[in-house]
Amino acid sequence: MIVVDTGILLAVANRNDRWHHAAVGVLVTHRHEMLVPAPVVIETAWLIARELGNTAEAGFVAAAGRGEFSIVDLTQVDYQRASEILTTHADNNFGLVDACVMAIAERHHATTIATVNPRDFRVVRPAHCDAYTLIP
Repeated sequence: MIVVDTGILLAVANRNDRWHHAAVGVLVTHRHEMLVPAPVVIETAWLIARELGNTAEAGFVAAAGRGEFSIVDLTQVDYQRASEILTTHADNNFGLVDACVMAIAERHHATTIATVNPRDFRVVRPAHCDAYTLIP
């Protein structure tokens, strides 16, 4: 299993994104093993609407509704872990969505995160492994 961050989904939607081809490669290669935290879906939809318009946002939401990726809802334990990550790493100034990606990765024992923003995921030491493998 791999956990997918917002930037990957946004890059797939935006053909002009510099990460588009690499993100599409992740989607094609890992389609059946991708876990997408619910906050990632919300953030991605908002960014797609802002950058690509409402029609593109509707297309993304439709893809989610068709089950093109597995959406993982957060549990109370995930929110608690996200809060711990945010508190411990407050000086790094990353937000709830990234902390939720890490919490979901830990709960599902996923060691790979698909992201175009590796900085945050290199800072935190996961509870279940020495470090995340970051793709693409």
